[in-house]
Amino acid sequence: MITETGKVVALQGAQAWVQTIQTSACESCSARAGCGQRALAAVSGGKANQVLVLNTVDAQVGDEVVIGLDEQSLLTASLAVYGLPLLLMVLASIGAFRLLGETDLVAIMGALVGLGAGFWLVRRWQSRSGDRFQPHMVRVNRIASVTCL
Repeated sequence: MITETGKVVALQGAQAWVQTIQTSACESCSARAGCGQRALAAVSGGKANQVLVLNTVDAQVGDEVVIGLDEQSLLTASLAVYGLPLLLMVLASIGAFRLLGETDLVAIMGALVGLGAGFWLVRRWQSRSGDRFQPHMVRVNRIASVTCL
């Protein structure tokens, strides 16, 4: 399970808005040179992100919570979001080129149609998957109070 710590900033019915801050984990990662997440973190300047998650641990505004996402779900979603549109783009480009005429314009149009169809299929698949690919609250971090005498 991939986890991230955040703070509940608002409640919305049975859901909670959790604010997380980009950490410097990219510096210790072995894949940092080829990772797009590092580039996105550099552009955003480590800004806060807000995620709407189901409030399964009865957290209140101001609570520090741990949210998590299953690694297999992340891998499956990543492969679907990136792989399927690219695969359909290449196949549609080759198919259009061979079937409709061997010109660059036909290949480009086929690629665009395949890419669009891939995104559409991924969107339909995701909407039918329910909350399987959504992060969820794991626990509330309770800080024990210490009294000084």
